[in-house]
Amino acid sequence: MKRNKGFVLAVVALMLAPTLTMAQDAEKSMAVKGGGITANGWMGAVDAKEAAAGLKIEDAKFMAMGKDFMVTTGPATTYWNPKGMLKGDYTVSATFKEPKYMNVNTHPHPYGIVIGGNDMGTDKASFLYCAAYGNGTFIVRGFGPASFQMNGGRGGADEAVHKAAAKGDPVEQLIAMSVKGDKVECVINGKTVASYDKSAIVADGKLKSTDGVYGVRFAHNTDGMVTGLTVTGGKK
Repeated sequence: MKRNKGFVLAVVALMLAPTLTMAQDAEKSMAVKGGGITANGWMGAVDAKEAAAGLKIEDAKFMAMGKDFMVTTGPATTYWNPKGMLKGDYTVSATFKEPKYMNVNTHPHPYGIVIGGNDMGTDKASFLYCAAYGNGTFIVRGFGPASFQMNGGRGGADEAVHKAAAKGDPVEQLIAMSVKGDKVECVINGKTVASYDKSAIVADGKLKSTDGVYGVRFAHNTDGMVTGLTVTGGKK
């Protein structure tokens, strides 16, 4: 009897899993009141699917506070400074702080560093990003101009990625992306969590080049802060 009950519960769980995943993916992007970009020199663009739904860059907020940035989305958005062109070998790093984990969403959403940005703000834009979630997972993805995934559709877990203790608690991640010779790497909280041959990233349907502008990216319905945005190398 116990075996039958366990079997039934397992089947029910499997049946519910896709439904729960679909419900998460279907979370609607909410427009942010008083949105727009007020950080001097910065630009941004929402994802194509967000634009198709009628959302625009004014529906997310990106503002400077000294050398730091406050970000609240709205639609999934990528931000960059067109003067931030990098070439050759370089590292871009910043600390991403989520003061209240899942403050404006129903499930974990990622945020992180963008590199290799070309044709930004157009339908031919290409860039790569590494982003962390406050639940201990991370993703490496890009646009070229269609989206592509480097570590799977749901990303992967790594003990280096910090976890929030609970919803509403603070969590932060130090994220860096580097181009070194023929390698492109993502480092989170001091650990290399992903490393790729440049040839796997600069290819048809992916990046035009690892040379390009850098920036930051936040998924939809996310509230956070970017501090200590730093660039080393890159022949700016």
